[in-house]
Amino acid sequence: MNLISRILIFLACSTICYAQGQNQSADTVQNKQINIVYGANFTKNEAQFPGASIFSKDTRQVQFEHQGADLWCDIAIYYQKENRLRALGNVRLQQGDSIELTSGKINYDGETKLAKAYEDVLLRADQQTGQMTLRTDTLYFDRENQESYYNSSGTIVDSTNTLTSEIGRYFMELKKYQFLDSVHIQNPQYTLDSERLDYYTTSKNAYMYGASTITGESYKIYCERGFYDTKIESGYGIKNTRIDYNNRIIEGDSVFFDKATEFASATNNIVVTDTVNDGVIKAHYAEIYKAKDSVFATKRAVSISLVEQDSLYMHGDTLMVTGKPKNRISRAFHNAKFYKTDLSGKCDSLHFSEKTGITQLIRNPVLWNGENQMTGDSIHLISNLKTEKLDSLKVINNAFIVSLDSISKTGYNQAKGKDLFGKFIDNELKIIDLIKNTEVIYYMYNDDDELIGIDKTICSKIRITMANNDVEDLTFYTDPDGDIFPDKELPFESRKLKGFVWRGDERILKMEDIFDEDDNNLELVVINGLDNPIDIDALEAERDQNSNDPVNGIPPTKNVPINTKVSDRPKQIKVTSDPNQFQ
Repeated sequence: MNLISRILIFLACSTICYAQGQNQSADTVQNKQINIVYGANFTKNEAQFPGASIFSKDTRQVQFEHQGADLWCDIAIYYQKENRLRALGNVRLQQGDSIELTSGKINYDGETKLAKAYEDVLLRADQQTGQMTLRTDTLYFDRENQESYYNSSGTIVDSTNTLTSEIGRYFMELKKYQFLDSVHIQNPQYTLDSERLDYYTTSKNAYMYGASTITGESYKIYCERGFYDTKIESGYGIKNTRIDYNNRIIEGDSVFFDKATEFASATNNIVVTDTVNDGVIKAHYAEIYKAKDSVFATKRAVSISLVEQDSLYMHGDTLMVTGKPKNRISRAFHNAKFYKTDLSGKCDSLHFSEKTGITQLIRNPVLWNGENQMTGDSIHLISNLKTEKLDSLKVINNAFIVSLDSISKTGYNQAKGKDLFGKFIDNELKIIDLIKNTEVIYYMYNDDDELIGIDKTICSKIRITMANNDVEDLTFYTDPDGDIFPDKELPFESRKLKGFVWRGDERILKMEDIFDEDDNNLELVVINGLDNPIDIDALEAERDQNSNDPVNGIPPTKNVPINTKVSDRPKQIKVTSDPNQFQ
């Protein structure tokens, strides 16, 4: 092939490529152009609408088509060169089978595919299923990104809920709403109010990102970040969450609620308040069962109740409270401990019945009343059901009471018997009776705190009278046998009764002592979930922005391209003249 032939072939290819490029460019321009499908009563008004063609309906409405959408109206002011129009009177914008927008007026820009609809705006989405309608005074519609936006109050109705807010954006492909400012959901079973909310019209799920309150028939939920399934009334909160549930208030870092199963649970920094009995449970995990009126709590769990203006703290590896008010049973098991100012104790498990007023210390129990240590196979504290004050004490089998001698600091005052019965007066232990095979070792002093001797006696019954949690008097009943031994005459090995055990190092002296090292070194679980899909900053910026765009204040959106298909239907134009059709 000679040089001239090669040049001719190159020039021919270049011409073809150029022509193809020109055709593609022309197609692109043509695709962007708003097309007239039907127009009647054509006129112009250069003074008022320079460069515009004006159409008005006859027996048919004016119709336009643009990239898969059709628009009908009574009157249209069409700026062909600028590729935009104003539609007035019974305006309807139809996009496929999924979106229908009606209003009194619409401004539409074919270059940006942005529309502004106002005057009795109604948007219908998912028409085939009738799932959602949106009513507002002014609506901005971004067809490029398939989003609509309002900032002058809107009402959304779907198959389940009615939603209102001052500001909202609808993502049509995701079928998701973003709401700001005075968000309200109305449902026959509940109401939901929020500052910021995401709502999915298909799943009916709501995501809350500001102060939010859900009020149902038998519950009330507050949170500042949370999720709620509006169909089944189930959800959770992970910021400042509170649930008013039956006669309890549940608070925690993360709180879950489900109406169908009547169940709630909470994780980390939990407070469960009993509004009937003025009791509180604190823990880092809890479960609440409404039907059974019960609470299960663990992980540094503590129950706090008021006894005669003094707080009673009860702790165990696990706490359980079950039953209806006035008939509740409280349990603490595995390493149970309790503390109040003048009374504390520990055991393997603890059981309290409000019906009987009996608190049982089960397995290896020990009770401290002031400086006095009491042990036995089982210990019962009995409350007066009317006054709710401590009434009496029982130590069943192998009852033993011990206190460190307050003067010598080396000896121990001791009394033992088969059983021990104590009597409280004004919540203070005043009388202690030991019965059956009783024995005593007691250090006796004169008024100058000089040791007189050590009393060692055996009898059938001993009464100990207490004052200010200390021994005031000893009374022996039925053939007492014993003596007062001088200090030097009683061997040290004879100064402890059989079964003597001193547990002073276990004594609970303050509330913090009810927790052990594992409780204090507990690592809390990380609360995950509920990433924030709302661009809060952008949404708030749009609150007051309604200018600087081609269509009278459509808020800017991120440029996310979508696939569109240009209709190839034939265009029909009918032209008549009526110069004053539009004023």
